Amino acid sequence: MTSSELWTRATADRYDAEEAEMSSATVLEPTLTFLAELAGDGRALEFAIGTGRVGVPLRKRGVPVAGIELSEHMAAVLRHKIDEDTLPVAIGDMATTVVPGEFTLVYLVYNTITNLLSQDEQVECFRNAARHLAPGGRFVIELGVPPLRYLPPGQVAVPFDVSDRHLGFDTFDLVEQILVSHHFTRDGADGRYRRENSRHRYAWPAELDLMARIAGLELDRRVADWDGAPFTQDSAKHISVWRKPN
Repeated sequence: MTSSELWTRATADRYDAEEAEMSSATVLEPTLTFLAELAGDGRALEFAIGTGRVGVPLRKRGVPVAGIELSEHMAAVLRHKIDEDTLPVAIGDMATTVVPGEFTLVYLVYNTITNLLSQDEQVECFRNAARHLAPGGRFVIELGVPPLRYLPPGQVAVPFDVSDRHLGFDTFDLVEQILVSHHFTRDGADGRYRRENSRHRYAWPAELDLMARIAGLELDRRVADWDGAPFTQDSAKHISVWRKPN
């Protein structure tokens, strides 16, 4: 198993409720359109498919989808939504697990490549994507740009959400390229907060391009969001597409 932290049953059971906004039709429509166009008439493979936030509606659009998921608990939630024959899921890590067949699209969304906590594992993830792609197929990653510009000298934390229900901030180890996301979430009516944190290895777009070259992939395009806005130095995230040569 890779260094990814394993999602627990409790986290999996509340994941969909906590990510309801990200699962809304308004948010998902551009994502699904982008991915469906790249998949074309072929098959799509989602790395770290989780509870199926993207994979299930993409399959309902008519794109044959398969998934790889490290957490059996997350996959169990997905299985309540769709059966194995319609959307098969292999339990394993996205850096080494192999599923049968070739795909025109492999995709990895919502910053999840950062769950791999070493550069070597992230490189293996690219190699695994290339392994599954048919010639001409594409690998897509959605990833935030590390917000280090918000760090003045001596500061180690950057807030990313401040609301009545949730407080979130990231702390950074700039040497190891590790960030820890800290979450304080209000549960119930008693006002108590649940504290959680998760470790991630952040990477810059140029570093990902080098990983892609190591895996035999070439950059096809990079945009700032699923609607295709231009990627600039002020973009908070990127959608990057690499192509496997024919």
